[in-house]
Amino acid sequence: MNLLKISLLSLTVAAPAFTADWTMWGRTPTRNMVAQEKNPPTDWDVESKKNVRWEAQLGSQSYGNPIVVNGLVIVGTNNEAKRDPRFTDDGGVLKVFRESDGKFLWQRFGAKLKAGRVNDWPFQGICSTAYAEGDLVWYCTNRCEVVCLDISPLRYGTGEPKEVWVVDMMGQLGVFPHNMTSASIAAYEDIIYVITGNGVDDTHKNIPAPRAPAIVAFEKKTGKVLWQDNSPGEGILHGQWSSVAVAEVNGRPLVIAPLGDAWVYAYDARTGQKVWWFDANLKDTVYPTTRNELIATPVIVGNRMYIANGQDPEHGEGPGHIWCVDITKTGDISLELPADDFIKPKPGEELIAPQGATVRRGKPNPNSGVVWHFSRPAGEGRVKSKDRMNRTISTVAVANGLVFAPDFSGFLHCFDAETGQRYWTYDMEAAMWGSPLVIDNKVYLCDEDGDVAIFEASKELNEIATHNLGAASYCSPVFVNNTLFLMTRDKLYAIEQKP
Repeated sequence: MNLLKISLLSLTVAAPAFTADWTMWGRTPTRNMVAQEKNPPTDWDVESKKNVRWEAQLGSQSYGNPIVVNGLVIVGTNNEAKRDPRFTDDGGVLKVFRESDGKFLWQRFGAKLKAGRVNDWPFQGICSTAYAEGDLVWYCTNRCEVVCLDISPLRYGTGEPKEVWVVDMMGQLGVFPHNMTSASIAAYEDIIYVITGNGVDDTHKNIPAPRAPAIVAFEKKTGKVLWQDNSPGEGILHGQWSSVAVAEVNGRPLVIAPLGDAWVYAYDARTGQKVWWFDANLKDTVYPTTRNELIATPVIVGNRMYIANGQDPEHGEGPGHIWCVDITKTGDISLELPADDFIKPKPGEELIAPQGATVRRGKPNPNSGVVWHFSRPAGEGRVKSKDRMNRTISTVAVANGLVFAPDFSGFLHCFDAETGQRYWTYDMEAAMWGSPLVIDNKVYLCDEDGDVAIFEASKELNEIATHNLGAASYCSPVFVNNTLFLMTRDKLYAIEQKP
């Protein structure tokens, strides 16, 4: 096992009085990033170290988010820091720091897959945000593995974390990940859920493993596969990089999964039975020009799902959609059904459709669960980028009856959560890869220029402050135990407002 040797005597983690740890992407399985604590910092400076409690060196590119559990901060990155002299090649690294002072404690290294960028993009490291319960941690590696670790020895200073189990989804389940396996795990009872990353080959015209699972449910403590589903099949557009949400609806626990055909599927969390499915595009859209993928994570608030669509950032900017959907129904709850004269494309056709081609038509769906959706203002004519919803890979945040939705064209939109009315749009002037966090009626959002903008969480646009981190940020803020954790591509900062 590729582990960095450590001096254990100095690394015992004292047990502070945690108000609430941050154990997963999105804080809870419903993935709505609204912190429970108050009085977040609004003033800091990373150069002068004002209100910076500590900073830690990551790799050179970091895309996942930190989790904070039992006095430890756990985050994925690449191997460009080369902390372990035994492993100097490119690879994925899970790093662990001490929460109190940022001291580096341990790392787990995974070499890049030999196939290269088609399965494991160079220098991207680990893009999955880890998930923790007590002293067990699960995450997806760059090698398309699901790993379960016992971190208790590290926590108590008695040894290194231990591998409980590892499942190689390529070797054991036949998955062919495209570019990266990046799903952030969620759980229900004794089950964890993983979107596998199964996708197209390097030609972008073929799907090597259409029968491989798109989503898998594993037994937490053993890694045993409990159920799996490959509903996208030969309809995968590109890759599958989103993450599931978990919520109870109509007394039934649902796993809500955005998959590679740009549909969201809801499964019974225990059995894997499909309950409903939703097309996140209109039927007349064509990939890759107008039909978008789903890279964002769904957010569940009550009986509603909020999600926006987009494409791989390498595909550039373009129009997108944001949806609010009633998830109490069953069956196909899309806005439209295929028209009566619809001819289903042959496998691979939609992946190479010429620009302007129309391979689908739609008709109203009487069973639609759509409460509202927004793409552009009503009316004809050219629409400026700032006036429409653009492609996005960001997850929305819902608070105070409002939806805060960033897009890849650099705009933060504020919508009414009930009606979809758009109240305001703010130009960040840089692409956003991360997602907003709402803390104590304030919205925090990072961008590719390294800016962290803070807004009032209200119907009126009010920018409170903007601070720069000195390097691009592809991540989302985390606020826990009175500390704001912010990441750039190469550093992790712990920000704490001093009296």
